Amino acid sequence: MSTVQIFATQDSWIESAAVDQCHRVAALTGMIRVAGMPDLHPGKGTPIGAAMTSTVLYPYLVGSDIGCGIAVFPITLKRAVAAKLAARFPDLDRPLRIGDGDPAWEVADGDVPAGHLDGLGTVGRGNHFVELARVDAVADVAHAGRLGVTTGDLVLVVHSGSRGLGERILRAHTDVHGAGPAADPGEYLARHDQAVRWGSLNRRLLAARVAHALGAAPTEPIVDQCHNLVEIRDGRYLHRKGAAPGDGRDVLVAGTRGTASYLVAAHAGPDANYSVAHGAGRKMSRADALRRGRVKHTVAELRRTPVGSVVVCGDRQLLFEEAPTAYKRIERVIADLVAHRLATPVASTVPLVTYKTADNGTGTRPDRRPRHRGRGQR
Repeated sequence: MSTVQIFATQDSWIESAAVDQCHRVAALTGMIRVAGMPDLHPGKGTPIGAAMTSTVLYPYLVGSDIGCGIAVFPITLKRAVAAKLAARFPDLDRPLRIGDGDPAWEVADGDVPAGHLDGLGTVGRGNHFVELARVDAVADVAHAGRLGVTTGDLVLVVHSGSRGLGERILRAHTDVHGAGPAADPGEYLARHDQAVRWGSLNRRLLAARVAHALGAAPTEPIVDQCHNLVEIRDGRYLHRKGAAPGDGRDVLVAGTRGTASYLVAAHAGPDANYSVAHGAGRKMSRADALRRGRVKHTVAELRRTPVGSVVVCGDRQLLFEEAPTAYKRIERVIADLVAHRLATPVASTVPLVTYKTADNGTGTRPDRRPRHRGRGQR
C-alpha cells in the first residue's frame, strides 16, 4: 500500500484538489510513496510540488518540461540601478543560432544535447524567468562563504527548462501510451537525460547572454538543480514534478518577482523522497489571477514590485497571471521546510530586475507562439 505525506504545517494552505491528485497518483500500479512539498498545488492531472517513488516509470508524472530547473550565477557589476539595467537586458525571446557570433556560445561545452536547436538561449513563457537579484541576508555565513556569496553580492537567477524538446519526448510517449507507464524505460530515460542536459545548458546560455549585455563576465553556477525529472534510486523510479533534489544539495527556492527567494541547504530523507520545494507555489489559477488582478492592479503597478524591482514583460496578460499576489508566501514555504527538517536557510535574495518576456514598447506580446500554461512560480 503506497503512502501519501504532505510536508506542510497547519498554518499552510494546501488546495484539496492537489491532495486529491496525490492520492490518485498513490493508487497507480507500483507506486510506493508520494511526498507533497509545502508549495504543493494542482496541475493538469498530476500534482506540482511532489516527489513520487514507484517500481514503474511514468513519464506523465514528470511532464513535458523535462529538465526545468533553477540555477544561480554570481555576477559583478559596478553599479546596480534597476531601471537602467532593465533597459539593457537582451531579447531572450530571440533564439541563438549556430555561427551567429554571439559571445554567449563560449560557455557551451560540446554538442547541443539531442541536436535540438529550437529555442536555444530563450527563457520561455509561463513561470520561467531570468532575474538579477541582490543577496539580502545571510543566515549561515560559513555555508554562504563556501558558495562564494555574501550580503550585497549580485546574482543571476535563471528558471527555464528544455523548451520544445521535453514536450516532444512526452508526446512521443503519450501519443501511444497516454498516461500509462513507459513501455521501454531505458529508451525514455536516454531521451529524458538529454533534455535534462539541454535545460542545464540553456540556463548557462541565458545567464551568459544577460551577463554580456550588462557588461559583465559570465560565471559558473553555484547552484543548478533540476526540479522536473526522474532518477533511479535504490532500484526504484523517483519522479519529481516541481520538486528539487534535497539529498545534500544547495537549492534556490524561488519566491515571486516581488518577494525574496531563499538559498537553502537541503537535507531531506526518504520520507520526503529526498526532495524539497522548488518555489512559492500558486494559490490562484491563472484565470483567477487575471480576473482579480485587473480589478486590483494597473499594468504600471505590476511593472514595479513592492520591493522596488523592475519587471521586463511585454505581455500584459502574463503580468497579471504571474503577479506576486497569485502565489503563496515564500516565508511560509521555507518555514515548513525547516519545521520538517528538510532544509536549512543559507541566504535570501531580493530581485532588482525580473525578465519574463521581451517588452517591445507597446505592452503587447512580441509574437503569437503558444504560451506555456504550467502552474509554477513567477
